[in-house]
Amino acid sequence: MFPHVRDFRDFYDRTEGRLIRRVLSRRLREAVGDVRGKRVLAIGFGTPFLRSFVATAETTVAVMSGRMGAVVWPRRAPCRVVIADEAEMPFADRSFDRVILVHGLEWTPNPQALMRDVWRVLTDDGRLVVVAPNRRSVWSALDGTPFGHGRPYSRGQLNALLREALFTPQWSGAAMAVPTGATRGSVAFARATEKITARWFPGIAALIMATAAKQIYGVTPIGKTMPVSAFAEVVSGSSRGAHPRGVISRGGTPRRPPAGSPSGCRR
Repeated sequence: MFPHVRDFRDFYDRTEGRLIRRVLSRRLREAVGDVRGKRVLAIGFGTPFLRSFVATAETTVAVMSGRMGAVVWPRRAPCRVVIADEAEMPFADRSFDRVILVHGLEWTPNPQALMRDVWRVLTDDGRLVVVAPNRRSVWSALDGTPFGHGRPYSRGQLNALLREALFTPQWSGAAMAVPTGATRGSVAFARATEKITARWFPGIAALIMATAAKQIYGVTPIGKTMPVSAFAEVVSGSSRGAHPRGVISRGGTPRRPPAGSPSGCRR
């Protein structure tokens, strides 16, 4: 069963979600590195973490699956969200310098196909940053957060998947070492001690994070995953957002579905 995009949006609109976003955003900025003049792609539900890249990156785009729906993002600017099958993204080869995979790997029905399409759209000298639920963490057993659903990974499993998809892991480890039921005090402490705590107490961390480079000396074909409808329900990117409900096509332009559309999109 796939999550609904509202679940992610509502979580990151809550106080706990906003606090957690601060911790994870800083780790992602460190992992992604300098994006001046770069093209950045987020796959899954990455819009809460893209704000810091928009001002300096040449292009910032988010891909969301039609299975879970999509949000309109940014709230008061031209939409940068594209609905697509995450294993058949509508981009040319070597289109992006940085790819961030967050809230996506644990949900895809075919992780190998997803990673191979990431390999395709990433430039030869690009960088991939993957975030997945930590199999060892107590967070993976809690239903009230996005980290307690989908397929969790261990550090070894994530690195093995990267190598199978022709990536070279450069770094991997625990991330977001925040106790469950995060408060302002616990998050402030976690931001100050994140790297130390994640290294020595990885069971506390909600996530496993890895960075990887693309191997360009071999390609292995892989089977296709299930098709995804070109239309999906789209909701406001924030509970305080100003965008009306609409539908985003594969091209990323908000529009209303045609009358009698068989897509199953709610009006």
